[in-house]
Amino acid sequence: MGVLDYLKSPLVLGPVLFAAWVVALMLVTRVVYARLRRLARRTATDIDDILISALHIPVLLIILVSGAFILVRILPLPAEWSRGFAIATKVVIIIAGVIFADALVKAALQRASGKVEYLRSSPGVIHTAVRGVIVLLAILIGLDTVGVSITPLIASLGVGSLAVALALQSPLANFFAGVQIAADKPIEIGQYIKLDSGQEGYVTRIGWRTTTIRALPNNLIVVPNARIMDAIITNYYLPEKDLSILVNVGVHYESDLEHVERVTVEVAREVLQTVEGGKRDFEPFVRFNTFGDSSIGFTVILRGEEFVNQYLIKHEFIKRLHKRFKQEGIVIPFPIRTLDIKREDLLLLRGDAPPGRGVQGGL
Repeated sequence: MGVLDYLKSPLVLGPVLFAAWVVALMLVTRVVYARLRRLARRTATDIDDILISALHIPVLLIILVSGAFILVRILPLPAEWSRGFAIATKVVIIIAGVIFADALVKAALQRASGKVEYLRSSPGVIHTAVRGVIVLLAILIGLDTVGVSITPLIASLGVGSLAVALALQSPLANFFAGVQIAADKPIEIGQYIKLDSGQEGYVTRIGWRTTTIRALPNNLIVVPNARIMDAIITNYYLPEKDLSILVNVGVHYESDLEHVERVTVEVAREVLQTVEGGKRDFEPFVRFNTFGDSSIGFTVILRGEEFVNQYLIKHEFIKRLHKRFKQEGIVIPFPIRTLDIKREDLLLLRGDAPPGRGVQGGL
């Protein structure tokens, strides 16, 4: 056999064509990828970057499979080998699809985690769950491709899924509640909230199972997400962070209320301008509201930049108002009770009861 005949033989020609085909397609793919990346950098969206990144390994597998298809066509292989190669080709294509879908989901989650705190705190859980669904679908498609009936398997999976769902009812409820929190955003990281059960504090983490709240004493409260979704929540950061601060005060009935109002507003304005957390562009005001037992009651309305500022603002306002009232001669009266007692009852208590009336009978 001559050299030319040897080179034309299937055992030599097949591997050569396989290598040439694979190398040529890989070079073309590299050029195409370079141009696509340049075009993707000019666009404002991230979708094209995600697609290009996810296609890299699947395209490489498809190139290898296409080269192997040419190799099998040239080599003198038995019919059983050809059938086996056809099945292997379908399996590799399914694997390429799985790798593409997995890379697509992973890249999308990485980019979305910068905007969604829930994805940033639990990316591994969500990616694993999605990957499990993708692999399960790939296995079912692969079995159906090679001729295995998947109907009994689907029925078994349905029963098994029901059993798993019942066994994991509480974790699944918390997981889907976490997804709802991420979607509806009734609370977000850094906001100050209060639950109807009494717990309150800053939200520090929203996980796939629990939400963590840091109370003002600096201890952590861990609440299941399902409890969060069922609770009545007061969010002190919505619709805006600043809030009104109400302080109740009472003055003597003999006070000049116009004078009281003017002095109180001056003190409140000074507090908002000098105390940290005070809303400096807010004009405080007074509303008289009660004729009390010993005083005329009124409410002073101030405003703070966020929830925790109210404590220092109230502290300083009460101190300064008390000092100013003393300077202005405005009286904050003690609680007073007037007792109306009959004269004979007073005599009875003193022991000077009228004749014929005993002490016990008087009581």
